[in-house]
Amino acid sequence: MAKALFEINPHLDRAELARRFAAENRLQIESFLTDETAREVREILASGTEWGIACQAGTNGKPQSWRGRELRDPANAAAVRQALQDTDRAAASGDYAFRFQRYQIVEAVQEQWEPGGPHELLLEYLNAPEFLEAMRQITGIPQLARADAHASLYGPNNFLGRHIDSHVAEGWRIAYVLNMTIDNWSPDWGGHLVFYDEAGNIESGYIPRFNTLNLFLVPRAHAVTYVPPFAPHGRFAINGWLRDR
Repeated sequence: MAKALFEINPHLDRAELARRFAAENRLQIESFLTDETAREVREILASGTEWGIACQAGTNGKPQSWRGRELRDPANAAAVRQALQDTDRAAASGDYAFRFQRYQIVEAVQEQWEPGGPHELLLEYLNAPEFLEAMRQITGIPQLARADAHASLYGPNNFLGRHIDSHVAEGWRIAYVLNMTIDNWSPDWGGHLVFYDEAGNIESGYIPRFNTLNLFLVPRAHAVTYVPPFAPHGRFAINGWLRDR
């Protein structure tokens, strides 16, 4: 069954990937999954996921989210509209903000949103020995014990402001982004994972190329750049943190 949904590319040079990760504490791995399984995962995200919205306005603001079915409830329309407007104001003032479409995989599994569904299987694969051992080998962190996960979709007007992921006390060691967007994502469509120096300059950035796995040690200042209104497609990904507890 694993080969039908989530199979790591057997041709990856893990020793070379480990060397590159050790040099910069970040890495983009191309063709991480076999092409067949990567396309299957992308189909789940594109056609089999009930997308909700996640947003936050301001460093001191609280994250807010609505499931897809909650977005369809007219009773929530005013609150959602206000929350999205608040993210504009926070970002315009230089404060932290984000908004993007999300499906909380861990919460979905815990609350049995879709018992036996594909997202439940994806979380199992991300916590299976094959994936976790590959991550230990590449990052050089043998303590990695589990992965959490959410699916994300950055469409027009979506972004994730600069932040550092400072939840080390909760066991976060490595942030990961498994990109599952279209094959020929244009750099003009934004959605790049970018890293900053202390002066706010961009040190480097990764385009969300299909079937690439981004890894980086946390905490580290990073963001996902704004996806403009003319972007014809969304940026699909599975994101999360690799934890030591």
